[in-house]
Amino acid sequence: MYYILIVLAVLLAILIILSLLAPKSYHVYRSVEIDHPTEKVWGQLKYLKKQQEWSPWARKDPNMDQKFTGIDGEVGAVSYWNGNKEVGEGEQEITKIIDGKRIEQDLRFLKPFKSQSDCYMDLEELDNNRSKLTWGFTGTNKFPMSIMMLFMSMDKMVGKDFEQGLQNLKHNLSSEI
Repeated sequence: MYYILIVLAVLLAILIILSLLAPKSYHVYRSVEIDHPTEKVWGQLKYLKKQQEWSPWARKDPNMDQKFTGIDGEVGAVSYWNGNKEVGEGEQEITKIIDGKRIEQDLRFLKPFKSQSDCYMDLEELDNNRSKLTWGFTGTNKFPMSIMMLFMSMDKMVGKDFEQGLQNLKHNLSSEI
């Protein structure tokens, strides 16, 4: 009995130490320069339905179930999806718009596990015909996920998807007549 208590105490101590060391939050973002004015790029960002045209996740499951509620391009609009194991199930809601400059969204995953992140897209004019877009998201790691993040990287898990999405957007804009 004494040894079992010692083992449990050691395991509890390890768990507490890991909890203290674990990252409490994450911030993943990527940026791209686009050879188009901000007005043209903004039209691809503001609307949830337009985002699907360059979303890397929409391409991973083109047959996913999607529903849109609210007025697209306005605060309160929601995009819901339910797809294969690569895209899961969730929804994103527009929470703030600074016209032509920034859009913020609440990103809620339901499957494969529940989580919430704050997503944003910042658009900056570099000159009359060039823009810089930064796309990212932030959130908190709750226990026990925080301990798992000691061994996994949110940046490695979704960073490449952000890069792919930005390249898709850049390609789509260049392909427009």
